[in-house]
Amino acid sequence: MAELRLGPLLRYIGGSSATVWVEAGRPCTAEVRCADGASGTARTFQICGHHYALVPVTGLTPGAATAYEVFLDGARVWPAPDSRFPPSVIRVPADDEGVRVSFGSCRWAAPAAGGDDPVGPDALDALAQRIAADPDGERPDVLLLLGDQVYADEVSDATRRWLAARRDLSEPPGSEVADYEEYTRLYYESWLDPEVRWLLSTVPTCMIFDDHDVIDDWNTSAAWLDDMRATPWWRERLLSGLMSYWVHQHLGNVSPDELAADPVYAAVRELPDGTDELRAHACRADADAAAVRWSYRRDFGRVRLLMVDSRAARVLEEEKRAMLDPGEAEWLREQVLDAREAYDHLLIGTSLPWLLPHLVHDAEAWNAALCRGDRGARWARFGEDLRRKADLEHWAAFPESFAALAELIAEVGSGADAPATVLVLSGDVHHAYVAEPTWVTGAGPDARVLQLTCSPVHNAIPRAMRFGFRFGWSAVARALGRRFARHGRCAPTPVKWRKKGGPWFGNQLMYLALHGRSARLRLEQARVDGELTLVEESVLSE
Repeated sequence: MAELRLGPLLRYIGGSSATVWVEAGRPCTAEVRCADGASGTARTFQICGHHYALVPVTGLTPGAATAYEVFLDGARVWPAPDSRFPPSVIRVPADDEGVRVSFGSCRWAAPAAGGDDPVGPDALDALAQRIAADPDGERPDVLLLLGDQVYADEVSDATRRWLAARRDLSEPPGSEVADYEEYTRLYYESWLDPEVRWLLSTVPTCMIFDDHDVIDDWNTSAAWLDDMRATPWWRERLLSGLMSYWVHQHLGNVSPDELAADPVYAAVRELPDGTDELRAHACRADADAAAVRWSYRRDFGRVRLLMVDSRAARVLEEEKRAMLDPGEAEWLREQVLDAREAYDHLLIGTSLPWLLPHLVHDAEAWNAALCRGDRGARWARFGEDLRRKADLEHWAAFPESFAALAELIAEVGSGADAPATVLVLSGDVHHAYVAEPTWVTGAGPDARVLQLTCSPVHNAIPRAMRFGFRFGWSAVARALGRRFARHGRCAPTPVKWRKKGGPWFGNQLMYLALHGRSARLRLEQARVDGELTLVEESVLSE
């Protein structure tokens, strides 16, 4: 009998179809059977000795929820016989009923059951417990995980012991992961947490990577990348990271129709072992950022989500530095402006915040000018060292890209067919806040534009950094930031912005209820008793 090693994960939902991801213990046929008769089957494919399937489920009824079971070679493997959770369900929202979106980022692996948790209660565990306690109550229609789903460079004690039993940790990369097999260990540790496993089986997810999915400061600069490529263990680390991301996260982000047209997915499924084909795909992504697109679009009725790759798509040469390569930037523009009248809300998911505390933004723009050589070679060397030590590599560190995104948002948000809201959803910075921009020239867009930042789901932030982020919004910090900008001879930004809420610190999730032209926001934090407590609630548009 084939074993269900990981999953099921409910991934894509849309129209009358969905996809369910599983990992099995050996080659087999995976089948999903729904209580209402909808179903789907798929043969597993093999990558590095592991066996996976992405099962397309068809015949679903929009607006209805149906329980489902998973079978491997005809034997039921989900739900487990001793499960204490309600049945997993698939629910496809009807186009006219709006959509409920929950999002966050930065989830460090939970400790073993009964162990002390060094970073506090897990917001995903708390969400799972709430839904399980009231299966017919309110739940997200989709959960957006905005980066750092696993920490390849910051493993738990249990994983460190597992690595030590496998290889000599005195040899680089030490207690960080080195290859595909070790990446799978991170996913097992994270996604086999009982509450999280059940949650991911019953709430659809959209995912995108951030730096820790590969390594801290991934693609910070051209100089950083040159240094990493000179490191013997780096290439295997990167290729394995991209391969494991493609398998565990990327496949479920896209629709069955897009998958059917994907030559890499077709080749991997047709071959007895797809490892070499997938590795070649990862090599192409490493050699040329423009060769592979990780960004994607999802439409939920009249809500459009554009999940943007703000890590692998970067142009790193100092004179051409950009958050998105030209092809990626054009793709974003096309998706934003295509059929604006067809959606009421535009969500731009980017792991890194577009709008930061003012001092942080000005420091990053100043640093970018130094690294570009605007103040001479000695300042450039200082700037590069500071950029790496202080993680100065958000949108503000790519000034032209920051301005281009502002211009694109103004364009899509203006006119009679503009959406009601344009919401930039981000994580990364281990706290939450709401910021609202105003345009320096002109009246600005008609849509309500907000930066919504929420992290971590399960991690921590040092007390000193909490103080720094609070200070970063202050009037004193703004004045200090202007001095940085003058020294760097930084161009003025096309937008100014104000903090509308926060900063909030804790393990947390933001929640959006979007219906017609209305949008409502809720922020909830996990408590030690396993509950979610309301921290903020506001109306974004009526």
